[in-house]
Amino acid sequence: MLIIHAKIHTMEQENFLDGYIQIQNTKITAVGSMDALQPSLVQAETTVLDLHGMHVLPGLIDAHTHLGMWEDGLGFEGDDGNEETDPVTPHLRALDAVNPLDRCFSEALDAGITTVLTGPGSANPIGGSWVAMKTKGRRMEDMVLSSAIGMKFALGENPKTVYNGKNQTPNTRMATAALIRETLEKARRYQQDMARAAADEDFDAPEFDAKSEALLPVLQRKMKAFFHAHRADDLFTAIRISKEFDLDYVLVHTTEGYCISDELVQENAAVITGPLICDRAKPELRGHTAANPGILSKAGLHPAICTDHPVVPIQYLLLSAVIAYGEGLPYEETLRSITLYPAQIAGISQRVGSIAAGKDADLVIYAEDPLAGYVKPVAVLLNGEIVRGTL
Repeated sequence: MLIIHAKIHTMEQENFLDGYIQIQNTKITAVGSMDALQPSLVQAETTVLDLHGMHVLPGLIDAHTHLGMWEDGLGFEGDDGNEETDPVTPHLRALDAVNPLDRCFSEALDAGITTVLTGPGSANPIGGSWVAMKTKGRRMEDMVLSSAIGMKFALGENPKTVYNGKNQTPNTRMATAALIRETLEKARRYQQDMARAAADEDFDAPEFDAKSEALLPVLQRKMKAFFHAHRADDLFTAIRISKEFDLDYVLVHTTEGYCISDELVQENAAVITGPLICDRAKPELRGHTAANPGILSKAGLHPAICTDHPVVPIQYLLLSAVIAYGEGLPYEETLRSITLYPAQIAGISQRVGSIAAGKDADLVIYAEDPLAGYVKPVAVLLNGEIVRGTL
């Protein structure tokens, strides 16, 4: 397939006002200006799509959702995001809970969202591992880009609220942090004992511990630590714990990040912001403002934007970005907040997040500027296949 005469927002160094994209099978093989396109290449292609100046973006990426974990239109039977019987559950995997046939996957595709990060909620101080996945398919193994992109940690109000109702720890922020530290330290000692047993045949290996095993990739920085945190003090607690255990961390929600933007810049923090289209439903959201991503960006950070689906329905990801743009987030940074930056945060930017040779052919086509308002795609391509719309 060859796409020609398109306004291409690559998310890389150069955009093309009048450009082309060549696709072979599931991959982008070339992208550039129409001036550089060889006529022989056009003649050799069996499918040539002339977009007549339409806008093309890489497939959109929602940086933080619970898609398929809280199924649409169901109550308890579809709620598989929080195991509220134990505050420490690192051995749980989103891979085992997501229902890819939930109709919200289809709504995501309709809105041009081709990749999502999804996983457990924030009831537990340690909730389980997250996945990065495409939004079309029937079987998780066929959709997953990474089955364990990060471990979910939660600070602040949510664990307190859940376990206060059970008269169980944690009831305070102190206890939440203490549980996380205790569990990470146990995993670290488990790791040390495993290493010692491998080197010394006289030393017995520890008994298998599923929770510690699940945290080994986090301690080894092979898996990121995703910290749910809204308030500024909780953001600093996430950073403090991450430094103590040398974790590769991401701050999720970062609601009061604008209050401490200079500190976050000093820490070179990876940040996900959102949901932006919501009310101040609990005390720790008192400082919520849609201007947050723009303030963080102007300070020198690269915030991703999320819907936190189903808090905000996933189809409103682009609308969330449009609102952030209206509140001061620069144009290119707005587009990157729902494409390149989520891919980089998740460690999957070698495949998705921008339009470049070698990357997956996930594209969204718009008849007008995608940040002009509530704009719907004309067509969506996933893995080189037109899955929505007609061209």
